Amino acid sequence: MAQGSFAEAGADLELIGITKRFPGFTAIEDLNLAIPAGSFFALLGPSGCGKTTTLRLVAGLEEPTAGQILIGGKDVTQSKPYQRPVNTVFQSYALFPHMSVIDNVAFGLKRRRITDAVTKAHEALRLVELDHLAQRRPAQLSGGQQQRVALARAIVNRPALLLLDEPLGALDLKLRRQMQTELKHIQSEVGLTFLHVTHDQEEAMTMADTVAVMNKGNIEQMGAPQELYELPKTAFVANFLGQSNLLTGPVISASSTSIVVDVAGRTIEVPRERAQRHAGDVTIGVRPEKLTLHTQAPREESLLNVIGPGRVVDVSFSGVSTQYQVAVPGVGTVVVFAQNLSFGPVAQIGSEVWLAWSKDHGFGLADDPAGISRFDDDTDTNALAVQRREQLEAELEGA
Repeated sequence: MAQGSFAEAGADLELIGITKRFPGFTAIEDLNLAIPAGSFFALLGPSGCGKTTTLRLVAGLEEPTAGQILIGGKDVTQSKPYQRPVNTVFQSYALFPHMSVIDNVAFGLKRRRITDAVTKAHEALRLVELDHLAQRRPAQLSGGQQQRVALARAIVNRPALLLLDEPLGALDLKLRRQMQTELKHIQSEVGLTFLHVTHDQEEAMTMADTVAVMNKGNIEQMGAPQELYELPKTAFVANFLGQSNLLTGPVISASSTSIVVDVAGRTIEVPRERAQRHAGDVTIGVRPEKLTLHTQAPREESLLNVIGPGRVVDVSFSGVSTQYQVAVPGVGTVVVFAQNLSFGPVAQIGSEVWLAWSKDHGFGLADDPAGISRFDDDTDTNALAVQRREQLEAELEGA
């Protein structure tokens, strides 16, 4: 189906100075956001960050304390929900159990007395590849099929803006990944503007053209998924969008191309363009999959950063890769993801190892290091791993 042949063109969305206060707390503070027409935009963040409140404000289910909401250049801040060119797909699907699939999809059109409501509903079902199940009831469908019916019901109304509120949260992992691909395909087919709210990092990165990471009512960083992952600007983004190893120390030299940081007596170099701070104490980050594990001290190379020796305190097999936690004196616990290219782990618990990574893979954060904790507790897979880490770290510190 050619783009735009089913639904009308999407509209851009602009939030200007949006603030939302509830009794006792502020959910959103002076939020400014512009989403281009026809894009797939993800609002990503943990519970309580304000992302769902933002979606409800756009839908008209909440009123902002201050600010403006523009859809397609039109101010809809004071408009009722039914007056906005918006539809929402919820996690719960909210299908009518006593109606057939086709009647669920055509329901809104019939209420508005739209001609050819059933024909249009069949078009929407064909788009989500469910027209052959048009006469079934929702209870006779799988979770993924119900989700697609809910999507068809939203699209059939031809909204300029489609809001997705954790739409895949109720699906199992395999089906969720399949639906991620299908949703992205459908969005490109119909040409609508999608605003997707989720706490699932993989979901946001898989589907969205642009991701905004939200924290405490503000957007921490916004950009293309790969840009946010490869070059996070704050510790929150670095740790929420995947895992990161964070190393802190003073800048001991700087040039037009790089900065060099002293981390517990080891020199770590980062390209200047990949660092947000270039003087004083800074925090350097590197993703676990960028690290390589060595059982002997690697030869010094101009393109590599090396830390160690450290000791392996935990090994976790996850199929395509193995996760190692390595205690390095003065540095803390460093996490490494090693692809399983051979049978069995490269190193065992208690093994002495060194860690190396390309200098081009590091990044420097904008945060004041004083506000960043030394250890990221989220990387501890279980209490036994923590106990082993603390025991071996104590042995290393006393050596």
